[in-house]
Amino acid sequence: MRLILASTSPRRRDLFALLQIPFEVVAPPFQEQIRQECSAAEEAQRFALGKARSCAQHDPDSLVLGSDTLISVGTDVLGKPADLEEARATLQRLRGREHVIHTAVAICRRRDDLQDLALETVRVWMNNQSDAEVEAYLQTQEWMGKAGAYSIQGSGSRVIARIEGDYTAAVGLPLRLVARMLRLRGVDVPDIQGLYQTRPYPNWAMFNP
Repeated sequence: MRLILASTSPRRRDLFALLQIPFEVVAPPFQEQIRQECSAAEEAQRFALGKARSCAQHDPDSLVLGSDTLISVGTDVLGKPADLEEARATLQRLRGREHVIHTAVAICRRRDDLQDLALETVRVWMNNQSDAEVEAYLQTQEWMGKAGAYSIQGSGSRVIARIEGDYTAAVGLPLRLVARMLRLRGVDVPDIQGLYQTRPYPNWAMFNP
């Protein structure tokens, strides 16, 4: 069975590779556009499903996995900042407070109208960064293409006090959830307990010791 990861994210590709199963990467043609009347959880699921479906329609026999990550602060939804100013405003808003990361996973196969959808959430508490510290982090350019304008697997780890939940979901692909979903659809996924013991990904051990 051909397995496709519908993603342009190198982080999701690298995390998916940790499962040690054959897969291909295809850029999904789906366009993300946040609807303010929907919650972050709803939008993450809609985007994940849209990505998977957009690739599945071109390859009906393959199993296609899509994923998306959004952040909620109260009832507000935060996606990827469009520019430096938006990234600065996002980091200033998040500092010293809690937010929630919502990462959705969708699996589709067009041939038999297969469609699975699940969500993993992670609570994050940020350090109270000074303006100078925010500016120093912005200069790393890690904020680019990241929901919430920071990279937990990079030097953005220093802006985070602690997390509650699966670190891989915070990065962008909850591996336990993905493995369970794939097994239910007949994919032979090796036991991933060793991954969660050795945590072979940058900063994983720092947040899930």
